[in-house]
Amino acid sequence: MEHEPGSRVAVSAGAGEDVAERVRRVIRETGCSQREFARRIVMDPSKLSRSLSGSRRFTVAELARIADEGGVDAAWLLGSAAASAGTGAAWPEVPAARARTRSGGTPEGGRPLQIVRETVRLIAERGFHSVRVTDIAEACATSTAAIHYHFPGRAELLEAAVRWCMDEDTARRAARTAEAADAAGELRQLIELQTPRTEQQRVQWRVWLDLWAEAARSTAIGRLHVEYYRQWRTTVADVIRRGIAQGVFRDVDPEFSALHLTALIDGLAAQVLAAAGADSGTTQAAGAQGTDAEEMRAALLAHVEALLAVDGE
Repeated sequence: MEHEPGSRVAVSAGAGEDVAERVRRVIRETGCSQREFARRIVMDPSKLSRSLSGSRRFTVAELARIADEGGVDAAWLLGSAAASAGTGAAWPEVPAARARTRSGGTPEGGRPLQIVRETVRLIAERGFHSVRVTDIAEACATSTAAIHYHFPGRAELLEAAVRWCMDEDTARRAARTAEAADAAGELRQLIELQTPRTEQQRVQWRVWLDLWAEAARSTAIGRLHVEYYRQWRTTVADVIRRGIAQGVFRDVDPEFSALHLTALIDGLAAQVLAAAGADSGTTQAAGAQGTDAEEMRAALLAHVEALLAVDGE
């Protein structure tokens, strides 16, 4: 029996347990945590958790990405869904990993992550609504059928692209702030990360701009938008709270100050990207240029100095 990639695998209770157990075994074989595995297959960790507990069914596309990351045949996962429950048959061994050893080479991180990375790049270059599945397939040197196998529609692709950007951003923040000596240093590192100076930073900001527009129209993307900004503001508020405890920041309201600072970052970043787009291929009169990345950084540091830093910091 064939399933559409985005459909949920309809199975009996016993067979459903088999699917979840097989996925658990694949996760154990990778040697990573459940949350890290969710990141690798570009899946909401809460959805993975609910699917493993039996309160939510995996979609065929999700199982395809799990199979790709685990290096097993998708039929091994999908076939168990069609198997009857209660046969008493012993569990087969997890099929030998094949995805990382196939002749001709496998994209770094597997096919799903390659698809997501190329989708992010194309969104940044053209905007989401100008990117076709055929464009993504061409960039990945594969077929449109292969794209749909992992991500059934454009909505799933955008959600996966945004989630991948969120995960990458979170990982970079954790790595950079760990280098700081105190909370003031952490906040400066966060400002550096959010200033679109490098091409990677500009790519990510262009994707965020598309996300903002799409979030106003899409419930799923709107939820991702809310989730990301809740995490981001919480991160900033926690840094400010630590700075108050360390005596490097004034006794301010951490939540309100985080809202103020993140809104300022968003507005300035949008100006920087708009100015970069206007300057592309044109020569503007002296003094007519818009905000650039260095001006953004200087304005943010001045804001922190004026409203947060204690005298002498």
